[in-house]
Amino acid sequence: MSKPTSKPIKFTDTTFRDAHQSLLATRMKTEDMLPIAEKMDQVGFHSMEVWGGATFDAPLRFLKENPWERLRQLRAAIKKTKLQMLLRGQNIVGYRHYPDDTVRKFVELAAKNGIDIFRIFDALNDPRNMETAIKAVHKAGAHAQLSFSYTISPVHNVETFVEQAKILEAMGADSICIKDMAGLLSPFIACELVTRLKEEIQVPIQLHSHYTSGMASMAYLEAIQAGVDVVDTAISSLAQSTSQPPCESMVAVLEGTPWDSKLDLDLLSEIAQYIHDVRDRYEAYECGLVGVDTNVLQFQVPGGMMSNLVNQLREQNALDRLQDVLDEVPRVRKELGYPPLVTPSSQIVGTQATLNVLLGKRYKTIPEEVKQYVRGYYGRPPAPIDPKIQKLVIGDEEPITCRPADLLEPAIPKARAELKGVTKKMEDIIAYILFPQPALEYFEHRKEQEALAELTPNLLAAVTATLIELQPKQPGMPIIRRPNTNGSNPWVLAGRRDAMGFE
Repeated sequence: MSKPTSKPIKFTDTTFRDAHQSLLATRMKTEDMLPIAEKMDQVGFHSMEVWGGATFDAPLRFLKENPWERLRQLRAAIKKTKLQMLLRGQNIVGYRHYPDDTVRKFVELAAKNGIDIFRIFDALNDPRNMETAIKAVHKAGAHAQLSFSYTISPVHNVETFVEQAKILEAMGADSICIKDMAGLLSPFIACELVTRLKEEIQVPIQLHSHYTSGMASMAYLEAIQAGVDVVDTAISSLAQSTSQPPCESMVAVLEGTPWDSKLDLDLLSEIAQYIHDVRDRYEAYECGLVGVDTNVLQFQVPGGMMSNLVNQLREQNALDRLQDVLDEVPRVRKELGYPPLVTPSSQIVGTQATLNVLLGKRYKTIPEEVKQYVRGYYGRPPAPIDPKIQKLVIGDEEPITCRPADLLEPAIPKARAELKGVTKKMEDIIAYILFPQPALEYFEHRKEQEALAELTPNLLAAVTATLIELQPKQPGMPIIRRPNTNGSNPWVLAGRRDAMGFE
């Protein structure tokens, strides 16, 4: 083993992306981020993960927010710190593969609107599904951080991950991320893996983990001593459980050591109090899982998947079947070739497991996404799919062996034609390609809001003018002024009339 390195450790903050995706079903609104964004910019983080993952889908679908506008607003508020996003390779921020033209344009627009670092991964660790995104990121002049999804199975070990990292480096990685989405990385394996990577990889190494199993902070400490360059943490009031380790705790542990980050704990404490107060507003979306859950070592469900799974079962009045679903997940995963449980493969496995439990018969209903997965349209599984399950799912059909996106036609021309008369904005077109129905619903909502905003000043002016005309011209009566165009309050009392009734 090589001698441990000694250097200040860097931190990436996940509060505005993975933390609330893991704990609050991705429901945090932009209006709750902006008041604290400038203060977070003062901390000195290596980067802030503020976008990507489910934070494109959820605002569009549930919050009626424009995800592109969120990015622009955060970029305007966070001027010094690099902004980072999670990009699902050929899946972009969606749940299926999209054509190359869509990947390229999405990356171009994301970089233009403020993303500096793109963390790119593929759910199956199939490098072919990352090729287009890597080239697009480099063309945009941004940083391509390529990731492998860490998992445990009979076909995954330290050696396979080191080989994966070598492939990613050769493909043009500016840095490599160990993406431990379920908190499965134990401290001693973290030390071994990081040591091997630092021996064989020239680019910086970053570690991302979730606290679900209770091992993440210990794994971080071992990785730091082994030479990892950056670790992902969240502000303490939105950390732990299925989120990331708490930033303040890691900063305190490293104080006075060769790895001291020099981050200001007092400033972090102020931020933590604000996030604590904000979190109270989202109590309805809490995943319901408190503290450590070592069962994750068996069922391997990542944080984002867990919070959404709990919400889905709650909506079906079947939350009491959660443990049965969690027991079913590893069985389905084995049958499907041990895919890492990360979006979208986590949804594919999780949905099938849920149906198997709730319907009382395994594979009684098979979603189209599961069929497409078995056909090879998500990429190459880490291990062969169980032949019996393959037969059950797609019959005698032969799975494809090429890069799935090679079979997809460009999507932008068709989408532009379908949106004729609705919108010409390229950001809207990309949103529509990714999430057609939610995008259309948002466009309609936006149109209504814009019409209301245009109508309101004129309506207020008309109402106020009428009130002025009807107002008695008597001494001592309050004077009502007409509203001005900047939206100021039209009901301000401008003064009182004098004895003659003049203003």
